[in-house]
Amino acid sequence: RMEEGERSPLLSQAAAGQEQHFTMNSSLPLSHPGPAVQDDQVEAWDCPCCPGTEAQAWRKAWAPSRPLSTWSSCVKYLIFLCNFLFSVLALLALAAGLWGLSVKGSLGNDWGRPLPPDPMLGLMLGGLAVSAVSLAGCLGALCENSCLLRCFCGALLACLLLEALLGALVGAFWGPLQAGLEHILRVAIIHYQDDPDLRFLLDQVQLGLRCCGAASYQDWQQNLSFNCSSPGVQACSLPASCCINPQEGGDVVNTQCGFGVLHLDEDAAGRVVYLQGCGPTLQRWLRENMWAVGCTAVTIFLIQGTQLLLAIWLLKALAAQKVAKDIEPDPG
Repeated sequence: RMEEGERSPLLSQAAAGQEQHFTMNSSLPLSHPGPAVQDDQVEAWDCPCCPGTEAQAWRKAWAPSRPLSTWSSCVKYLIFLCNFLFSVLALLALAAGLWGLSVKGSLGNDWGRPLPPDPMLGLMLGGLAVSAVSLAGCLGALCENSCLLRCFCGALLACLLLEALLGALVGAFWGPLQAGLEHILRVAIIHYQDDPDLRFLLDQVQLGLRCCGAASYQDWQQNLSFNCSSPGVQACSLPASCCINPQEGGDVVNTQCGFGVLHLDEDAAGRVVYLQGCGPTLQRWLRENMWAVGCTAVTIFLIQGTQLLLAIWLLKALAAQKVAKDIEPDPG
């Protein structure tokens, strides 16, 4: 017979066995039955809740890649900054082109008809193309994306080839191009009132070069509105951009400063408007500034070529980084 408060030796051993069994099993996670995870495996996988092969593959796929060298990182951010600047400028040109087309009504509701030839349309398309190429270079360099960088290199190479071909054609046909300037100016004079952009460009040429017409101021007779046989109020007149002093001492341009000038003789007209045409003046300006125009074109060409070489360098660095990552021993 056992006294009160005493415990049976058999019950004590059984209770001790159950306590020991519960202590051994408590080291296993309740939600992940299976063998216990070793400490070195947990540190290697960094995923103590998922010690299987799937966790190991996930860890390997999301492991940080080998960093680029210092020079390659500098190349990467240089490509990004240059293309970021070009993309901003191109997007501004795209916005200006769209704004110009919308103001002039070229972007109407009739989407089936083709857009008319327009300087703003060329500005919009040029801005769209340059912004697309520059954004590909930006994202390809910043995200280290080989596909975008290859597209960027291909577009740059195509631009360089087209620019080289255009430069060769301009150099080969420089004489005929200069001779054709007067014809281009005469066509612009005929369509002076048809397009506000063309009118603006021709006015800026005449104001900047201090000239009037293509070969002489009489070329404005070819315009139906300024022709002396025209019934309108502008008959026998010239645009204000032909006037020697269009502001006439004030702050506002007098748009009627050239009215009736074609009625006057040459001496009287020479006191009001420029008599010399813009064709010879423009040819002389091109000859005097040929080196500046050529240096600008060569600078743009060299900038694009440098970006192409840097992008190729970065592609090689990314390929070497991928090879090093593939041959890297598995930490697990």
